[in-house]
Amino acid sequence: MQLTRRQILGAGAATLVGSAWHSGEAAVVGEKPSTGDGKITSQMRLSIAAYSFNKLLPRGENKGSMTLHDLCDLAAVWRLDAVEPTSYYFESEDKAYIHSLKAKAFKLGLDISGTSVGNNFCLPPGEQRNEQIAYVKRWVDHSVELGAPCIRIFAGRPHKDTPRDEAFGWFIECLKECCDYAGSRAIFLAIENHGYLTETAEAVNHICNTVNHDWLGINLDTGNFHGDTYRNIELVMPKTITVQVKLYVRGEDGKPAGEADFPRIIGILRKANYRGYVALEYEGKEDPLTGVPEALKKLAAALRG
Repeated sequence: MQLTRRQILGAGAATLVGSAWHSGEAAVVGEKPSTGDGKITSQMRLSIAAYSFNKLLPRGENKGSMTLHDLCDLAAVWRLDAVEPTSYYFESEDKAYIHSLKAKAFKLGLDISGTSVGNNFCLPPGEQRNEQIAYVKRWVDHSVELGAPCIRIFAGRPHKDTPRDEAFGWFIECLKECCDYAGSRAIFLAIENHGYLTETAEAVNHICNTVNHDWLGINLDTGNFHGDTYRNIELVMPKTITVQVKLYVRGEDGKPAGEADFPRIIGILRKANYRGYVALEYEGKEDPLTGVPEALKKLAAALRG
């Protein structure tokens, strides 16, 4: 069952976000333009990650109660700049479906800020690893059709008793191959700080430095760092090309350790001269149809400040 028009228009309509941020590619940039006397300053656009509606969108056997097309409607109601449609919730990988989603977003004045996959590159050479590489390459092609400039990727999961340094080597081999392919299609890959091999800014920066590829950057997830969240955010900003914001931050043990300070986070991004998308990734306990617009309202206020 899909959301009705009444449900869409009623989902947080009293808390319209309203945005005043336009243009600018997703990246941290220098202050001086190549020509002219002006100065390039930070400029951010507000997006919504489809994962925010994880329980409502179709995935596997779960048929869901809303669709990615409904998500576009909600983003328009909330006056957002973009949507981030995660690959998990696509009802089809056929071009016709992907093009219909692209058309839906465009007609509503929305950008596709990026998409996301759930890959695992921490695998030894073999069929399973080849399948994961092929999976990411396939979504590079889908991103071209969708008009998504980048794909959020993961490192992966521990493989049996494999030492961390060996798993790192496997991951880097996969990542290099996929970066070469993504670059050939003008799509960025954005490695997220998401658990194994990516717990800290030092670890994520090490990945980018090791691969050293023009089409690789960081998908900063503000709720995933272990330790001093705000210091970690500062350290990854030079390589950050897209941002996801959560409601909480984590402690040294990796467990949620308190509410995120949105104004402080946005302040760090602005100081680093970040120009790009900031996507809310809502994981609150409240129904996302009411919880998401309230969280967006707070995030928008921080962006305006």
